[in-house]
Amino acid sequence: MRGTVSLFLIGFCAFAQAQTIDWPKINPELLGYYQALVRIDTTDPPGNETKAVEYIKQALEAEGIPVIVTAQDPARANLIARLKGNGSKRPILLVGHTDTVKVDPSKWTFPPFSAARDGGYIYGRGTLDNKWQVAAGMMTMLLLKRGNVALDRDVIFAAEAGEEASTGPGIEHLVAHNWNDIDAEACLAESGSVVRTNGRDRYALVQTGEKLPNGARLVAHGPSGHGSRPMRTSAILHLSEAVEKVALWDPPMRFNDTTRAYFEKLATISTREEADRYNDLFDPAKSAASREYLAEHEPGRYSMLHTSISPDIISGGFQINVVPSQAEATLDIRALPDENMPAFYDAMRKVINDPSVEVIPEAKNARPGAAPSRIDSEIYHAIEAAHRKIYQVPTIPTMSTGATDMAFLRAKGMQCYGVGIAVDDEDAVKGFAAHSDQERIREDSLYKFMQFQWDVLTNVAMSKK
Repeated sequence: MRGTVSLFLIGFCAFAQAQTIDWPKINPELLGYYQALVRIDTTDPPGNETKAVEYIKQALEAEGIPVIVTAQDPARANLIARLKGNGSKRPILLVGHTDTVKVDPSKWTFPPFSAARDGGYIYGRGTLDNKWQVAAGMMTMLLLKRGNVALDRDVIFAAEAGEEASTGPGIEHLVAHNWNDIDAEACLAESGSVVRTNGRDRYALVQTGEKLPNGARLVAHGPSGHGSRPMRTSAILHLSEAVEKVALWDPPMRFNDTTRAYFEKLATISTREEADRYNDLFDPAKSAASREYLAEHEPGRYSMLHTSISPDIISGGFQINVVPSQAEATLDIRALPDENMPAFYDAMRKVINDPSVEVIPEAKNARPGAAPSRIDSEIYHAIEAAHRKIYQVPTIPTMSTGATDMAFLRAKGMQCYGVGIAVDDEDAVKGFAAHSDQERIREDSLYKFMQFQWDVLTNVAMSKK
């Protein structure tokens, strides 16, 4: 009995020691990896992510961490690193993408690949999207290896190519050719955040699902004629009326586990007026008025309620004095994960109710559909606990209205959670957001995220025996 207790105490002490990191000593090393990655130009297209992979590979292999480099295109490589556990639990996967969107250098105050530090911020393309996550993944693997941390599950780190503009060489290649190397119970990837307002962390968003990109064209037909004789049968007139109808249409609202929890939890941290509005969404007698308010003032949240339609391109006509016989509008449709798209297109036709206007579906979704990830899993609860510990904020699950590469992993059954660094709410309107000409992050946000990710990993992967 005494021996059993001693073994338990030894195991517990090892667990506690592995959880205790001298973060001020680690931060400069993490910053070095991060700045080095930002200084590598991986704008997509063309990508050239292999340059970043070579840097990561050298850093990991120097400390004995095995690495797989896999590529569809030699210039656009992906990297996979794995630390073995005892197999009592399924692996966990950390994902970050090494490519960035393009830049116009003339519009940057700090050179876009300088990783310049100024006033507590780090500036550069990819600082927000998404090289902080790549650097944190590297640092996590190095700390686990250096500490010889005993693991109940394998920890896998993947640095992927092509997220911004071309999924083929990145996540699609990994799923098709390296699935056994990345297969895991759960993954942590991008698209979440810790929301800061007026310098105070307020709540954390974790992406547990996403809408699916779809599309359609509205094609209106009518007789052509002389522009001096306007016709009520004009293709442009009919198209305009159809565009107005679908743009103002309030499609059926439908909650899933993520969106229901999102609005319920958001109400608990909002003002009384805002809370009433979010809670009214669940009251059939009050829901319409609440949806209308969100459509006018909070379009991102309104989009989470249903499959959305945005008319983004209109074309028709070729000469000022000619009534054209055809006009078109291109619609960006973002579907709920379980939307029946043929039925949705039929509903659109009924809303338009005009035989001179065709609805022509255009499948633009390169990403497969999947149910949202669970919000009652061990991993999700560990995320909640780490947000409370590191940021002192509640966690709210959210469904992204955009698209991420997690869709490919969820479609294979992996539970995926989009997490992120603390971002000032005010930064977006000031022009400091992801993809902007002054992309930046708070330096301390990088360090805090590293502690957050370590806390999640030690809770779900470290052996406590």
